Amino acid sequence: MAGGWARDGAVQDQIDDTIADAVKRARADMPTGDAAKYCAECGDEIPEARRRALPGTRTCVVCQSVRDADRKSAGFNRRGSKDSQLR
Repeated sequence: MAGGWARDGAVQDQIDDTIADAVKRARADMPTGDAAKYCAECGDEIPEARRRALPGTRTCVVCQSVRDADRKSAGFNRRGSKDSQLR
């Protein structure tokens, strides 16, 4: 059930689009190719287990954890209500 001038299913379409965008962003951020032997940030050796588990990785666990903590969501506000604009 949609409200106002929106068609039925519009809210679910917004949810589906948001999820699809997040999946695309996550896939684009995945490393590819051969893994580096040494971290691009600190220069420490990247453990063999990490290199096998994450092909294309360029950072050690510690540096990647810092990078992940600094990541901010670039989410889009797909809702048109004033309440969602004010939050």
